[in-house]
Amino acid sequence: MIEGRCRAARCAWIPGASLTTASAGSDAPPARYDDLRALYINCTLKRSPERSHTQGLVERSVRIMEEQGVDVGVVRAVDLDIATGVWPDMTEHGWETDAWPGLYQQVMAADILVVAGPIWLGDNASVTKRVIERLYACSSLLNDAGQYAYYGRVGGCLITGNEDGVKHCAMNVLYSLQHLGYTIPPQADAGWIGAAGPGPSYLDPGSGGPDNEFTNRNTTFMTWNLLHLARIVKDAGGLPAYGNQRAAWDAGCHRDADNPEHR
Repeated sequence: MIEGRCRAARCAWIPGASLTTASAGSDAPPARYDDLRALYINCTLKRSPERSHTQGLVERSVRIMEEQGVDVGVVRAVDLDIATGVWPDMTEHGWETDAWPGLYQQVMAADILVVAGPIWLGDNASVTKRVIERLYACSSLLNDAGQYAYYGRVGGCLITGNEDGVKHCAMNVLYSLQHLGYTIPPQADAGWIGAAGPGPSYLDPGSGGPDNEFTNRNTTFMTWNLLHLARIVKDAGGLPAYGNQRAAWDAGCHRDADNPEHR
């Protein structure tokens, strides 16, 4: 009976609550998201225009955001000449060129960052690791409130492959993002690997990837959770700048550390 009522209300039913939080039959999102910006960094090893299986999964998430009016950008990192290193601009440290400063500006313009990439040898690919390293290179920079630069933004990840490793790769990416200052919503990752052992990739004919209910559910949940948390954080003006300001700490304001042993 509940299932029938849920269908009648176009999936607006929430367990533990009334049939809807607004009115019966309503299936409207709880907020507007058309002032948000999202950036997807596809860390495939394949340069454009070669087909990227990771891009196939990215596009499913992108469609949900674009339907809500989100300004979405997608970058294939391997197409850019991103230098290796842990400084914001590696041309200041011996490299002739470095595309990272330009990509960093896109990162900072986005309320939502999704790092997407493939699995190789059960781990994140080299391009994913380089992007994470360059995000880290800018993690000491501060925002106008004296917090670390990435505060007030939310992050998630998408992983694809044809062997095991989705959860391992997602743990690495999401840990890295939160360590750098991103806020991570619940269920902030999704992935597809198909059957165990080497096999077809996400977009290969007959792979079942685009139709996989588990992957589609997790991708949908991830995308909406990113939207919801970005809405909350943006409306709050970011995270409160109390007890987490690097500038204040460096100036000697050591909140909650009054014991002289901590000074």
